Amino acid sequence: MPKRLPPGHEQPLYEIKANLFKALAHPSRIRVLEILSAAGEPTPVSAILAQSDIEPTLLSQHLAVLKRHQVVTAERSGNAVFYRLAHPKISELLVIARTFLADTLSARRDQLDTLSTLPPIGGSGVG
Repeated sequence: MPKRLPPGHEQPLYEIKANLFKALAHPSRIRVLEILSAAGEPTPVSAILAQSDIEPTLLSQHLAVLKRHQVVTAERSGNAVFYRLAHPKISELLVIARTFLADTLSARRDQLDTLSTLPPIGGSGVG
C-alpha cells in the first residue's frame, strides 16, 4: 500500500517505481493486465474472471492492489464493475517486459545449445 508522507516530504521517484513494480509482482495481476490490454476497452469483472481462471475472491484482491497503485481504474455501471488500464503506457510496459523475457530466454537457449556441444567431463557424460 502506498505510504502517506507528511507535506513537504516527497517520496523519491525510485521508491514510487519500486511500489509500482511491487503492484505488478504477481502472475495473476500480470494476467489481468494482459486481459485488459488486449480488450482495449473497459472490461467487466465477469469477463476477466472467465478469461483468467482466478478465483473471484482472489481476483477482487488483485484488482484492489492494481487500483490502489493506480494501474487500473474502475467504474460501476448498475451491478457490474468495469476495469481498464489507467494509462496506455501500461500496455507498452507489458510488451517491453515480454520482449525482454523472450530475448533473455533465447539467450539461455543459445547457451544451453553451446553447452551440449562441449565434450564430456570425467566420463559422467554431462557437459
